[in-house]
Amino acid sequence: MPAGAAPLAVQPWPGPPAAPRDGVFVIGVAGPAGAPRAWARGQVRLAARQALAQLAGLPPEHIQIAAQPGRAPRALWDGGAAGLSFSHADGLSLAAVNLGGDVGVDLMRVGDWPDWQAVARDYLGPATAEALARCAPGQRARAFAQAWTAREASLKYAGLALGEWMPGVPARAWRSLTLALPAGLAGTLALPA
Repeated sequence: MPAGAAPLAVQPWPGPPAAPRDGVFVIGVAGPAGAPRAWARGQVRLAARQALAQLAGLPPEHIQIAAQPGRAPRALWDGGAAGLSFSHADGLSLAAVNLGGDVGVDLMRVGDWPDWQAVARDYLGPATAEALARCAPGQRARAFAQAWTAREASLKYAGLALGEWMPGVPARAWRSLTLALPAGLAGTLALPA
């Protein structure tokens, strides 16, 4: 996917078989508002296994999800592997799959953050905080959400936990792609550079 590519569509799940774009696809699992995070986590992981099973021509129970601290999750099956990443916002969970390597995804609801300046400075870095300060007030909430999801997706791609901004973190080179999501949501996919 070249830089500046159109936003990547999120495929509703359950639905038609996943259609990878350059080996990458993202599925979205809708859930009831206020559903417990553990329930949403289980549903999106099951959906990822089902989608990969369709692609591999295997039963879903043959797809295993391996997660280790300090590494992005992976799907494993006899003769194959894929990078995985998951994200949740109330009412929607995402599973990103990269058949060719690691991937990171993040999703959040767009909203006003009264303390956006301090959060941006502490977690997104000075350049992003300055760019957000220059945004028109009516555009700032979306810009903040997009910047936040880009940061979280890059950290997930690198297998790192969220922490305050530090120059050069994550150290692994990555590129981002905006996700096409319903109104009120922002999301970013992080892939190898």
